Amino acid sequence: MTATLTENLAPIAVTDRIEAMDVLRGFALLGILLMNLEGFVGPVMASGSGLDPALTGMDRTVDLLVYVLVQGKFYTLFSLLFGMGFAVMSERAEQARRPFAGVYWRRGLVLLAIGVIHALFIWAGDILMMYALCSFLLLAFRTLPYRWYVWLGLAAYVMPIGFMYLMGAMGSLLGGTEGWDKMIGEIGGQMQAMVEAERTAYGSGTYAEATWQRLKSTGMALSNITMFGFIVFCMFLLGAWFVRSGAITRPREFPRLYAGLRWVALPVGLLAMLGSVTLAPTMDGVTFNLRTSTAFALQLMANLLMCLGYVAWIVRALDTSVWQRPLSLLAPAGRMALTNYLMQSLVCTWIFYGYGLGYFEQLPRAWQPVFALALFGLQVLVSHLWLSRFRFGPMEWLWRSATYLKPQPLRLRAG
Repeated sequence: MTATLTENLAPIAVTDRIEAMDVLRGFALLGILLMNLEGFVGPVMASGSGLDPALTGMDRTVDLLVYVLVQGKFYTLFSLLFGMGFAVMSERAEQARRPFAGVYWRRGLVLLAIGVIHALFIWAGDILMMYALCSFLLLAFRTLPYRWYVWLGLAAYVMPIGFMYLMGAMGSLLGGTEGWDKMIGEIGGQMQAMVEAERTAYGSGTYAEATWQRLKSTGMALSNITMFGFIVFCMFLLGAWFVRSGAITRPREFPRLYAGLRWVALPVGLLAMLGSVTLAPTMDGVTFNLRTSTAFALQLMANLLMCLGYVAWIVRALDTSVWQRPLSLLAPAGRMALTNYLMQSLVCTWIFYGYGLGYFEQLPRAWQPVFALALFGLQVLVSHLWLSRFRFGPMEWLWRSATYLKPQPLRLRAG
């Protein structure tokens, strides 16, 4: 019985793909690289925390631009696209009357295994494990009316904001007391010790030492799943709504939605992000008061609104003759998103880590976007060349073959 059902399952054909989703994945890959590069060049635990007060001049300007325009906006976009992919798989399984839950569980477990290998043996800043763990919850929401997805997603999104306001209130009330200051001091000391351990292991350590450090850093990162898991799951649900409502496949039927995202959500999100930077330019993870809680809330609001605004502008541009062709160049990179994401980690750790070329903490902040654009441009070129001969990227082929319990045809047929 299982063998028969498995034979009826297969990945979607290239001609059945939704181009806007592939283009958005390609765009997200560039943003992810711009965001992650700080964690490749230096300690992972020290990245993504806002403006570095030690930077000056052009380095500080670039740091500000990346923080305001990129940081936090693209892992949310990747999460949104993951939710879209879930909904596409679910809809096509329903239309074909195929079983879905078993295939989806295998898909998530394979992704989890890939994420574990990535985090432990390549780079500790992995996001795949969190995606895989959160993805299993989506099955419980599959049968709900898609109109509920937006409200359930937003309810999940406000959870970390409420938690941070609780911590901020506690910090404002208890700050200065012996017990609170001791607890915060211990947390700060642990975080600083982890940063210095990463600096030593990744900057000058052997591969074995770096791997041991990745294990410890990954464990600390996963402890944040109770916070950022809510954000990821919200984006999953919003992505599923975009597919089930038809907003991503038939965008012309939703002019008011996309106009609102372009002209209201994006500007309001940008203002919220600037307000966050004004209140707390650096999020050190150990300062808790109502000021930093408000800055955190504004940042999360900005991440959501700007992410959706970026989506709206890309979708609008794809509907124009001027931008459709250049943006479509990103689609092959998006079709190989998993391969390209992992390759970014392989290339960057090889260049910057001590067991590679050893340029750790040597690439100035101002030059990091230049490096990211060059590497991404190369990935786009390689993706075009690879997909001119093959149906999937190497990791996509492995993921699909393990999901469907049989090797998938890889080479394109002649003609």
